[in-house]
Amino acid sequence: MSAKVSIIIPFYNCPYIEQAVSSALAQTYSNIEIIVVDDGSTSYAELLAPYRHRIHYLGKQNGGTATALNHGIRHASGDYIAWLSSDDIFYPEKISIQLHEMLRHKAVISHTNFNYIDESGTVTQFGAGALPMTRRELLEILTRGNPINGCTVMIKRSLLKRVGLFDERLPYTHDYDLWCRILLAGYSFHYVNQPLIAYRRHPGMGTIRHESSIVQEIASVRSRYRRPFHRLIHRHRDV
Repeated sequence: MSAKVSIIIPFYNCPYIEQAVSSALAQTYSNIEIIVVDDGSTSYAELLAPYRHRIHYLGKQNGGTATALNHGIRHASGDYIAWLSSDDIFYPEKISIQLHEMLRHKAVISHTNFNYIDESGTVTQFGAGALPMTRRELLEILTRGNPINGCTVMIKRSLLKRVGLFDERLPYTHDYDLWCRILLAGYSFHYVNQPLIAYRRHPGMGTIRHESSIVQEIASVRSRYRRPFHRLIHRHRDV
């Protein structure tokens, strides 16, 4: 029996939600479940009406992306978890290719390359993700910032049971924090150097609207993990 993948889509007042859900439903890999977590939306929820019979729709009070992701993960039944922002798009073979690569390499977490798209869905940059890097290179980069696009990540559910879910005290950098905890626990990220998602850049995106708060939060997470990362890098100079 093939592994089941749960796709978690946090949703809060996003006009692109229909495109995100459509892209999840269009996956060539069939053993999936799609969980849309409505984080207290007051707009655009009606766009989901045509899909309600094909998705798991969970509502909750507004609490931020980390709370929505965790709520979805707790209700998920998949062996693997994927995360799709409500304004982004999975390409049709995203789950199939990434899961195949993870099984082939016995990876418990992986991320992929991606394309940038604009408000209308036009690709503005192909292959905008990070270059392939060694474990040590990733450790060094994470001491300065987060090079991993969260929506490209697929993670084995059992790994989340070991390291814990997203830190709900971090509204913007919960993904950065989780990647740090996973590496410090001794796990490595497998990289699929193929664009498997379209990451939308638009004026209403959170990274623009909350830029100053994000910068402060990044500094806080970076400070928290700098010393343990430097110790790890020093111990594993040959990684």
